[in-house]
Amino acid sequence: MATTLTINGSDHRIDAPDDTPLLWILRDELGMTGTKFGCGVGSCGACTVHIDGEAMRSCQVALGDVWGDVTTIEGLGTPDAMHALQAAWLRNQVAQCGYCQSGQIMQAADLLSQNPDPTDDEIDAAMSGNLCRCGTYSRIRAAIRDAATQMREEVL
Repeated sequence: MATTLTINGSDHRIDAPDDTPLLWILRDELGMTGTKFGCGVGSCGACTVHIDGEAMRSCQVALGDVWGDVTTIEGLGTPDAMHALQAAWLRNQVAQCGYCQSGQIMQAADLLSQNPDPTDDEIDAAMSGNLCRCGTYSRIRAAIRDAATQMREEVL
């Protein structure tokens, strides 16, 4: 049975079993490879996307269980501009291998949507489920603070 999902603002007709992980739909069916496979059990955060604005591990959400619009790293910014977090990631030279970074950014975007001025402890708590093999946690925290400041200034 075909399912229609709204992903990054566009409707996509998906003809796959309802128990297919959303991660496989994004990567294999739609070619959106920014969302990464890490552990397959929802523990590393590399596959983080937003469903109705909430950070979710796409390896743990079945196609038939998707309850709202999906945003991937490819849809976080606009065609004309990166999201503030993406720009902050570059300014702060966060990525080393880069593999976890799309999931890190998507988790951070969820945090900043709920808390526009998080403390270091709040950042650490929100990001604790996203693993970075390279250990760039201090740069990740700095980039989140940088983006939060930029986003608050844009509102003013």
